[in-house]
Amino acid sequence: MHGVTGRMGLNQHLVRSIVAIRAQGGVVLPNGDRVMPDPILVGRNAEKVAALGRQYGIERTTSDLAAALKNPDDTIFFDAATTQARADLITQAIAAGKHIYCEKPIADTVDKALAIARLAKERGIKHGVVQDKLFLPGLRKIAKLKEAGFFGRMFSVRGEFGYWVFEGDWGQPAQRPSWNYKLAEGGGIILDMLCHWRYVLDNLFGEVKAVSCLGATHIPSRVDETGKTYVADADDAAYATFELEGGVIAHMNSSWCVRVRRDDLVTFQVDGTHGSAVAGLSKCWTQHRVNTPRPIWNPDVPQTMNFYDQWEEVPDNFEYDNGFKIQWENFIRHVVADGPWAHGLLEGAKGVQLAELGLKSWQERRWLDVPKLTV
Repeated sequence: MHGVTGRMGLNQHLVRSIVAIRAQGGVVLPNGDRVMPDPILVGRNAEKVAALGRQYGIERTTSDLAAALKNPDDTIFFDAATTQARADLITQAIAAGKHIYCEKPIADTVDKALAIARLAKERGIKHGVVQDKLFLPGLRKIAKLKEAGFFGRMFSVRGEFGYWVFEGDWGQPAQRPSWNYKLAEGGGIILDMLCHWRYVLDNLFGEVKAVSCLGATHIPSRVDETGKTYVADADDAAYATFELEGGVIAHMNSSWCVRVRRDDLVTFQVDGTHGSAVAGLSKCWTQHRVNTPRPIWNPDVPQTMNFYDQWEEVPDNFEYDNGFKIQWENFIRHVVADGPWAHGLLEGAKGVQLAELGLKSWQERRWLDVPKLTV
């Protein structure tokens, strides 16, 4: 496990996934056997990864990645470190015969992403990319509604994502690392979030066929972890519209410069002929056509309707485990027992492709088609 000293690698992949899987007694296979992950934590700072190992009961840690890759007993390489280095690291791990599981984006260009996807296919190793938002309870409820035919003919998706990331200059420390806002270090919300929106849209609402994207750097100066002011030259907001297969139109606002007045930090509204739904991270509300009220437009009097009260919440009929953990368990079953898997490196390359096209659309101020990718 490489890159688990960072926020996402530590909290979601190490603590809430691998440590939790170990605590529950491993991953149950279809035949009833159990697989117990035995991780080795790898990072540049030997003392830091050793401290993490002691804290979470993991015996093996090292700062020597090359040596770790030589151990034939460690069959999976996982990376959650910097995007810019990921393609090279994955290439090294494939050369060492490891199965690959990694965070997104899988590379900083689509050419690099396709190169590692092709290499993985040529070497016959198993591979996967984290697509965690598909496992959010809110989006799983959307998937159930779609499966049940609740929406009728679906025609639009509206997404709002983000919150205010403090600039760091007036007493409130920034909640995200400074590299996110520096182009030279792989920052930018388009590269970060359009990778997510690609797999969400493709899997739930229709394959992405075209994109129009406008980016912005709303906050051009921020303060880093050492208290030093720096130029924030990466895009910190993105306003993107997508044409999907089947005529569905999707629009996603992604911003680190927005104050939240909605149900959750991310919300998706899905509209169809028979019904609509709004999902956050965990909850989902619906309004069927037979329950749709008739609002009256009258700007001369205060609004009397409480529109929030007109929606019905989808009940939690299932127990929803952590999405990162679910995907880790699925990947381990895929590696050990050839279980089903649909999140390979080609899917990761599609996300990088959409981000690259989004940046190009912004630069050229025009719609761009999204060609099919193959390896």
